[in-house]
Amino acid sequence: MDDQTKPPLRDGPSRRGLFGAFGLAAGALAAPPVAAAPTGSEGHAPVTLSVNGREHRLTLDVRTTLLDALREHMDLTGAKKGCDHGQCGACTVHVDGSRVLSCLTLAISAEGRKVVTIEGLAKDGELHPMQQAFIDHDGFQCGYCTPGQIMSAVACVQEGHAATDDDIREYMSGNLCRCAAYPRIVAAIRQARGQMGAA
Repeated sequence: MDDQTKPPLRDGPSRRGLFGAFGLAAGALAAPPVAAAPTGSEGHAPVTLSVNGREHRLTLDVRTTLLDALREHMDLTGAKKGCDHGQCGACTVHVDGSRVLSCLTLAISAEGRKVVTIEGLAKDGELHPMQQAFIDHDGFQCGYCTPGQIMSAVACVQEGHAATDDDIREYMSGNLCRCAAYPRIVAAIRQARGQMGAA
């Protein structure tokens, strides 16, 4: 290509360059500001949590989940970190009698409320009927999901959602068992349902 056939050189930016620059500028204006990670005591708060009838006074990063507070600050490791996205149910605990996914619950939101974990179910050295039923029916294999299964099962009965096997399956569907012990879990809940005085 000789000099006579080359396209003429443009002075200044091209149309494409201008549109690209405008797009970048608009994106920068629309993007939310990025917060710096807290350092030192900034972003921390004193929290008092009532867990299994005992008060725990802690200073936590305000972003700490209830699961991490239980496991890392109270040495209550029964609630398991499975998916950490609220999809497997291994972290299930009770807060004021209702089952919650502790991996999706901020610890500070549980202040002033009663938290019960798998460690708090047994009373005076005697297993809760649901714990005993899981043993009786071999409702576990590897045992990793078992604490969450038991906590959900207790709530399932207390909520009145254990009248039939189909109800049990429906209301326990948020708790996954990778070992597939589901028929034994249903049988355990059936047994404990009668012992817990529920229909």
